[in-house]
Amino acid sequence: MEVAVLGIIITPLILFVIFVAPIWVILHYRSKRKINEGMSQEDAELVRELAVKAEDMRDRIRTLESLLDAEHSNWRKDNR
Repeated sequence: MEVAVLGIIITPLILFVIFVAPIWVILHYRSKRKINEGMSQEDAELVRELAVKAEDMRDRIRTLESLLDAEHSNWRKDNR
């Protein structure tokens, strides 16, 4: 009986150590290395593109607000 219980406990532990733990360690240190490398060239370009899009959106919002101010001067108070 004790051997069966011991086998039930040891078998998953052995499988974990053989298969799961090495993959876990490799992926952990790979992600640590990527974090230490910093932002990639591709990520930096995406950030620049997003910044340009944000500037364009800000300009559009300002234009829309100026149009609303001209058409309906109390629109800001009405929407609160």
